[in-house]
Amino acid sequence: MNIWRTIWNGLDWSVLTNILISIIPALICITFHEVSHGFVAYMLGDPTAKDAGRLTLNPLKHLDVFGLFMMAVFRFGWAKPVPVDMWRFKNPKRGMAITALAGPVSNIILAAFMLLILGFGFIPLNRAGTAGRVLLELIEITASLSIRLAVFNLVPIPPLDGSKVLFALLPDRSYYRLMHLERYGMIIIVIVLVSGVLSLPLSKAVGFVYNKLFYIAQWSYELALKLF
Repeated sequence: MNIWRTIWNGLDWSVLTNILISIIPALICITFHEVSHGFVAYMLGDPTAKDAGRLTLNPLKHLDVFGLFMMAVFRFGWAKPVPVDMWRFKNPKRGMAITALAGPVSNIILAAFMLLILGFGFIPLNRAGTAGRVLLELIEITASLSIRLAVFNLVPIPPLDGSKVLFALLPDRSYYRLMHLERYGMIIIVIVLVSGVLSLPLSKAVGFVYNKLFYIAQWSYELALKLF
């Protein structure tokens, strides 16, 4: 019994704790991302996502269990894509590109908002004790994961958003041929994430965006200093 207790006490639970505490921020990020896709598609004339009940902030409607797992563990993942019928757009290629871009842009906006709250709430939430500090950590993780989701989705591998934006610049024949690669894209994405091939460039891109947006947290923190 003492041996098992020693082993139990010697285990490093920080990894599991970090994964579990990332689940709620990850759900917030993927929900915001997918709803933005569906809303922009609807505004451009395609009600497919609305008709499918995907214009909702209920995270279970957008949940891809494996994608959430990848996001919690590897910090890069995905949600269940909202359905989009590009042929309902007046200009299918342009409409698809704008709809695709809406996801990453919305995540940058979400990250900026979270960092604004992080800076403004840093002093009062720290004073609130353990619960306040946990909330601060959740806010920071949400900002970080939102930036990671935005950057990752800009990688031009189908079915990621970056491919739809980049491919829109191609001639129609090449565009529709490449769009058919979406069925194999997820296999490529999983291999890329697990192998770590893009880990360094993705991390650098995330770090660059995070550092630029962190000025918002610094500004709101200085504002809070005057108020608190």
